Amino acid sequence: MIALLLALGSSLAYGCADFLGGLGARRAHVLRTVLVAAPASLAVELLLWPLLGARFEPGAVGWGAASGVASAAAFALLYRTLAIGPMNVLSPVTALVSAMLPVAVGLLQGERLGAAGLIGLPLALFAVVLVSAGPGGGDGGGGGGGRVRASRRALLLALGAGTAIAVQLVCLHQAPSGSGVAPLIVGRAVTSALTLTAVLLWRRRLGPERPAYGLAATAGALDSLAGVLFLLAARSGDLAVVAVVTALYPAGTVLLARTVLAERVHRGQLAGLGAAALAVGLLALA
Repeated sequence: MIALLLALGSSLAYGCADFLGGLGARRAHVLRTVLVAAPASLAVELLLWPLLGARFEPGAVGWGAASGVASAAAFALLYRTLAIGPMNVLSPVTALVSAMLPVAVGLLQGERLGAAGLIGLPLALFAVVLVSAGPGGGDGGGGGGGRVRASRRALLLALGAGTAIAVQLVCLHQAPSGSGVAPLIVGRAVTSALTLTAVLLWRRRLGPERPAYGLAATAGALDSLAGVLFLLAARSGDLAVVAVVTALYPAGTVLLARTVLAERVHRGQLAGLGAAALAVGLLALA
């Protein structure tokens, strides 16, 4: 139950971070947004170091660095995906891909689910699709119009973002359980360094627009919080279950859009929220 609650918290934080990061990436080049978000994430993890501890042993450093490379790719690909939209088509693609790889890794490592878990796991994946999907609107912003198809480029970006997120989560799970937040600190340091390098190399292509500092920094801080909660959840529960619950993060985006932007929550999304609640209950029984 503790692992599920932590995973739900991680899901909500990821959903809010994606919402803010996607908005920020619409105002300036995605690398400018990530250049603010990544150091903000690192700052949060450094603040959590005294509370949660950190042991920089080889396994923590190695897996943390690998997660940092994946995180840099995930930041850039995800924010760009959400910026070009349509969110209601691309979000379920990213969420499903980010869930399936950790589930496969967990099952291959010997994790087993009871009867309730065997029902709850696919139900949670189905809930991801329902919660993420809207009836139309080209950019996921609640506008009118018919359903808009995503371009091939947008779909490839969504697939890449989901894969990068999945790799990041798997790497964090592989880090030694007694290493505290060391893998996260190393990972964010690597992400920040890679982003800064990319900005310096391509600075002439980034355009004159300044990033939305507040949006980007808040998105980075929430992403860091989500990572910490996921790490704690994965250490106290099965990766297969934790990854699927975490992949419900589009629910956070939907609820935030409803609260902040007064967007309509459609019947399919309400059904998805109900299915998610039922799935979480079944996984708790498992």
